[in-house]
Amino acid sequence: MSKQQKSGGDFSAIFPYIAIPLALVVGIILYVVVLGNPANFEGFDPAATYTAEELEKIVLEGHPLNTLGTIHKGGFIVPILITVNLVVLIFFIERLLSLSKAKGKGSVDKFLRTVRAQLSNGQVDAAITECDKQRGSVAAVVKAGLVKYKSLEKENNLDKEAKVTAIKQELEEATSLELPMLSKNLVILSTCASLGVLVGLLGTVRGMISSFEAMATAGSPDATALSLGISEALINTFLGIMGSALAIVLFNYFSTRIDSLTYAMDEAGFSVSQTFASKH
Repeated sequence: MSKQQKSGGDFSAIFPYIAIPLALVVGIILYVVVLGNPANFEGFDPAATYTAEELEKIVLEGHPLNTLGTIHKGGFIVPILITVNLVVLIFFIERLLSLSKAKGKGSVDKFLRTVRAQLSNGQVDAAITECDKQRGSVAAVVKAGLVKYKSLEKENNLDKEAKVTAIKQELEEATSLELPMLSKNLVILSTCASLGVLVGLLGTVRGMISSFEAMATAGSPDATALSLGISEALINTFLGIMGSALAIVLFNYFSTRIDSLTYAMDEAGFSVSQTFASKH
């Protein structure tokens, strides 16, 4: 393996450990700086000068003037839910790029048809060259089988059945090396699918507790505290469901793409082994 390939693999391994904490930092910054901007709440005068304590009081007690202020009222659960949504977005892009690279440069179906035609005509070297042009996981598996195919053509110490078995084994080993890279980080999307709902539910319960506390105060309930509690509950529910639903959709989408690539690998391996069996 080349130094460049090793460094790329090392970065891929540590990417989640960089991306997830970074998403958390961005989520906190968005919550404090953007959503918690005093301009999003009643009582803020852009022309006035405020102390830090006064600005904090406006954010805590002021009624939200827009959607950003309303989301901020969701409480400390909001930056966690923002992080979940950001992680889903980050790994959507990461998996999209990785699977596009694994697919190769052109159509997989067209590539397989070309390789089959070349093998049928005995053009093994041309088929290997086609794999180098296509690249990607499917091409890597096919090339491994073709290289073994070519080496066994000159092997006289093995019978036909042993040669076919050796080709199948080579193809299986190549496939087993490629599959983990295809499904890598999908577990993060599946975790976000569950975590989004659970964290959103936690925020919902917290908001409802605040609402009931407002209703339980002596005398008439505090309408502002009651509305803030309900708002907090609904905001957290919305963000949690949104992140979870998006993660589920993306997980299923990528799982389908991986199944398609896996099927293409199996189909290509079968074609290589069967062609060898029919020609030798």
